[in-house]
This record gives sequence, C-alpha cells and structure tokens, in this order.
Amino acid sequence: MDMVERYLEAVAAQLSADERDDIVAELRDLILSRIEAKEETLGRALTDDEKEAILKEIGHPLVVAARYRKGPDSLIGPELFPYWLYGVKAGLLVLLAVHGISLFVSVIGGMNDGGREIGQAFHGFFGAGLTLIGALTLAGAVMEHYDIKPKWLTTWRVKDLGAFQLSDPSQWGAAANGVREGRGKWTPRVRRGSNPGTEAAFSFLALAMFVLWWIGLIHFPGLAAMQVNGGQASVTAAPIWTTLFTPILIYAVAQMGVDLFTLTQPRAVRIRAFLSIVMAGVGLWLTWTIFQAGHWFALGVGADQARIAGDWVMLDFDRLRELRDGERDLVGVASTMSLIFTWFLVLQAISLAWKIAANLWRVARPDVAQDAGR
Repeated sequence: MDMVERYLEAVAAQLSADERDDIVAELRDLILSRIEAKEETLGRALTDDEKEAILKEIGHPLVVAARYRKGPDSLIGPELFPYWLYGVKAGLLVLLAVHGISLFVSVIGGMNDGGREIGQAFHGFFGAGLTLIGALTLAGAVMEHYDIKPKWLTTWRVKDLGAFQLSDPSQWGAAANGVREGRGKWTPRVRRGSNPGTEAAFSFLALAMFVLWWIGLIHFPGLAAMQVNGGQASVTAAPIWTTLFTPILIYAVAQMGVDLFTLTQPRAVRIRAFLSIVMAGVGLWLTWTIFQAGHWFALGVGADQARIAGDWVMLDFDRLRELRDGERDLVGVASTMSLIFTWFLVLQAISLAWKIAANLWRVARPDVAQDAGR
C-alpha cells in the first residue's frame, strides 16, 4: 500500500463516517500538491523517506483528525476545569475525613496492629480517590462533549462563594482544631439571611461518597471488621439494612438532587424549604424504622456472637456516664456500640424534627421572599 494512502486511512479511522470521504479527499489533495511541488523543485520522484517527512510536517493522524472533528478537543475544557478541580479537592478532603472516622471505628476495640489498620485505611482512601476522580472526569467529559452548561457556570453571586472554601485544606484543619476564625469561614451555619450554599455543597459531596459506598463502588476499610480485645471481630449487618437498601439509596440520591437545587436556585427559598420538609420527613421515617428494628449489627469472633441492638431502655444518662468504663471483650464492645448507635438515632430524629419545624417557619414567614433576594 502507498505510504500516502496508509496515512489517509489512519486519519479516516478517527473520523465519523458521514464526513470521512470529504475530509480524506481534501487532505489527499493537500498532500499530493505538496509532494508534486517538492518533486518539481528537486526534478525527480521523492523517496519514501522524503514523503514521510512531508507527512510528518502535516502532523500525526490523530492530531490531524482532531482538527476536523466537531466538538471539544479535550475531556475537560478550560471553562469547566476549575470546577472539576474544585470537586476533586473537596471530594478528596471529604474522603479523607470519612476514612479517618473509619480508622477510628476500626481501632475502638483496641489497637494491637495499628500499622496494618493505617495501611488498609490508606489503601481504601487511594482506591476511593481514584474512583472519585474517574467519576468526576466522566461527568465533566459528558458535559464538555454535549455542551451542557449548568446555570452555576454563568450565574453566580458573591454571597454564594463560601461553598468553595470546602476545597481549602487549611480551613478544614483550622476547623478541626477548634480555631474560631477558621471554623467560621467554612463551617455550615444557619442564620437569618445566610446563604445555604456551603452546607449544600458539603452535603452533596458527602452523600456522593455515601452512595458510591452504599452500592459497592468504593470501600472503607475498618467498617466490616474491628479489633476486640486483641482479636479480629467481624461486623455483620442485620436484615433491616437489606430491607431498607433501596429506600435509603433513593433517599440519598433525592437529597443530592435537593442539594443541587439549593446550589443552582439559592433564591427559591420557599421551594427549598418545602423540599427540605419532605426530605426530613422521609429521613425521620427511615430513622424511626431503623430504631424500631432493634437489631442493627452483629459482632462475631469465631463461634461467639454479640448483637449491636437497642431500645428505649438505653436512653439513660447514667448509662452514658458509664460508657468509658465498659468492658473491652466482645459483649462489652457490642454493648458500647449499641448505646452509641441508640443515642445517635435518637439525636438524628430530634435533628430532623427540628429541621421540619424550622423550614415550616421559613415557609410561613411573610418576609421570606425579601430575604431570598438579598
């Protein structure tokens, strides 16, 4: 096969079928005219090396085809790249926080092999981070290819910019250390006239990590096993989590949609309040259903089993005061985890009930429209 035809076939393979013939014909004329001009100058036919030199001047087939191809020439274009980078930084910080909590849970029963636990946490963070970057890159590539321009790319206000401090590691560190100035810059707060963008952005990223974990795309080491009195105890989920798998997944995805609506429509105060009431109500039902199940997990070491379960009896302040004096054997750790999980569910229910009341008041306020426009 002639060298020129081989080159043209390589270019054609990168083009769509409907425009391939016209582009190849145009490119063939260009190449042949250059070869003829060179042969006229030299007064002889060109060697294969000289023809190849001309083809190299025109460019690699992949590069040449990209010049003719319609659409973007990069996965993430310069307009979208800063938002992609923000998502990566903030998402990795959320992952780091989640894996830190996971590491704490894995050693709550005793840290006899801290190096192994830390190594597993790092491995899980690395894998989850690659999954996050891949998911964000795929989403950005789809937006770039189909020229999708969300409203937040072109319509924004200065009062909405607090959410972008979520990608600043120094602010996370200041908040974690209790520094008032750092805590006040990014920690979500609800006050009259405040913009909910920061809270919504944090919630969206955290829920995205949860959904990826819930459907099994990422894993957090330390959640399926823990150290108990020097031994490795397995953690088995109770049947209630299988029953509620789909409702919890739908709830998390729906809440992500509400968070996106909050970020893109910060002035729609009444609509956001109504959506928050609905989501808080569903969350309250899920919390109540989980609490009523009474059995949530099981710890196992060999043939020995201990249930992580609770009921109203555990809502006793005297038990809380004795929490740190609990035994470190299998039953003692299960009892401690049962007490912690029981109080967590109750406090979660109280928080959701308060959220419903606060948003009902927000809907009823006569000046809510004025607040939204500030």
